[in-house]
Amino acid sequence: MILMLLLNQTRNGELSVSKKKENIDFRCENCNSEVKALKDGSYRNHCPVCLHSKHLDVKPGDRASQCKGLMEPVGRRLHSKKGVQIVHRCVECGHIMYNKITEDYHQPDDIDEVVRLIAV
Repeated sequence: MILMLLLNQTRNGELSVSKKKENIDFRCENCNSEVKALKDGSYRNHCPVCLHSKHLDVKPGDRASQCKGLMEPVGRRLHSKKGVQIVHRCVECGHIMYNKITEDYHQPDDIDEVVRLIAV
């Protein structure tokens, strides 16, 4: 019963950690900034100051990665439905992931860092 409260089953039967469980404050492993949880129903998966992330997923939301390496922002892309996304590459294994920029008014992504990615 407790396990069912912590995990959600995806459409294809795989298990993933619930967004409510994952939407917590954390400290960035790259710059040591305190990162606040989002309040808009989504969850933050990167630091708004330095834009670094952590390699937790194989597929978005599954928390199945064994690597757990730091993911550096290496670029940006424009997704037709999700808008501007940060391109992250794991410094340990090279895995590439895409994360939406955060416009949360409590702690938005550093726009200067996002602009810097355009020049990369």
